[in-house]
Amino acid sequence: MLYYLADYLKQFVSGFNVFTYLTFRSVLGILTALIFSFAFGPLMIERLYRFKFGQPVREDGPQTHLKKTGTPTMGGVLILCAISVATLMWADLGNRFVWFSLFVTLAFGAVGFADDYIKIRRKDPKGLPAKQKYFWLSLAGFTVATLIFATHKAPAETTLIFPFVKNAAISLGIFFIPWAYLVIVGSSNAVNLTDGLDGLAIMPTVLVASALAVFAYASGNAKFAAYLAIPYIPGCGELAIFCASIAGAGLGFLWFNTYPAQVFMGDVGALALGAALGVVAVLVRQELVLAIMGGVFVAETVSVALQVMYFKYSGGKRIFRMAPLHHHYELKGWPEPKIIVRFWIITLILVLIGLSSLKVR
Repeated sequence: MLYYLADYLKQFVSGFNVFTYLTFRSVLGILTALIFSFAFGPLMIERLYRFKFGQPVREDGPQTHLKKTGTPTMGGVLILCAISVATLMWADLGNRFVWFSLFVTLAFGAVGFADDYIKIRRKDPKGLPAKQKYFWLSLAGFTVATLIFATHKAPAETTLIFPFVKNAAISLGIFFIPWAYLVIVGSSNAVNLTDGLDGLAIMPTVLVASALAVFAYASGNAKFAAYLAIPYIPGCGELAIFCASIAGAGLGFLWFNTYPAQVFMGDVGALALGAALGVVAVLVRQELVLAIMGGVFVAETVSVALQVMYFKYSGGKRIFRMAPLHHHYELKGWPEPKIIVRFWIITLILVLIGLSSLKVR
């Protein structure tokens, strides 16, 4: 909204031209989301305590988590509000990529909100029945995948790009829809599975979102895209502001979520943030790079899949002491802060590898 005001005022004061720069508005997006989180975080935590929106803890999980019972959850509402406010203030609202991203984030957040609310009211860690949960997530995922395909304007927007290999691409055609659906829903659930320790999921989300902002900026600039040999997608540069808002909101939330956490994001935050990363990767055509940069999310998801399959077909044996992966290290005796920081470090390394794909081809 303020973007349009600045665009109008620049005809009277040339200094308002600075708001036409994506980099400047991205910085404003980070700061707006960060300040919003700092300003409203304490109030939200106080209200969550008052309404007794405490986290129910699984009895079959690590015993060290039982002491976290009652810690306020649904803090992801703060993240979504901060992202929405910052994006609406500084992004070009005539840009379809911005609305696709906001729709996915809020739709997945709504499903997560329902899941968290049921957990709290029924004191049941299972929450929304699995079939209902995945139906609504799938509906949102297929809807946006179809809309992206129906409105695409250039072949590059539906082409699968392989990182680190020059001119390696596959035109997906109509198969773009199921592919985009899988990326968005898969990314959403991967972040959700990772969100099991204080701050474990939010910092990798911040790092990956920041890197995706770089990809969005480069892909939306014809000169940079040509120089880096990545697909030029007109208009996708505005996603840099959306990604910057995720980073700002995530850092603001981490202030309250760092060990020992004052508040948990809940499914309302984890499902939404994972879907947000997924849809941005789809829009800037960097789904495979997302898998690299989000390697921690991938590892957590794979650990669950392997554990379930091995347990089923081996007569009750286990690969890991407990899944997802971070629980395995907890049961090995690693202190929670050590697991968290090491996973952050691994994510930083993977993000740098992902960013290197911009030039290494």
